[in-house]
Amino acid sequence: MAIYISEDEKARHPYYTIMDLRDDDLSNELSRWSRYDLIEWLSWNDRNGVYKDEESIAEFGNILSKEEAIEIMTRQITNS
Repeated sequence: MAIYISEDEKARHPYYTIMDLRDDDLSNELSRWSRYDLIEWLSWNDRNGVYKDEESIAEFGNILSKEEAIEIMTRQITNS
């Protein structure tokens, strides 16, 4: 079930506003996010990805570090 989000709501929601940042602005913002928040964004942005601890342990035998989450998130944002 798709949920409609207005352009006004997108403009205020951090999951959308972060996608407009680049370079140092993006890096600085992501460094302030917790590992949990990074994983939540990654799971929201890529529903088929393996980011949450339980899934990551089952699939890869380890959990996603904050640094790895930042790298993946940066790549997903800059390549979009």
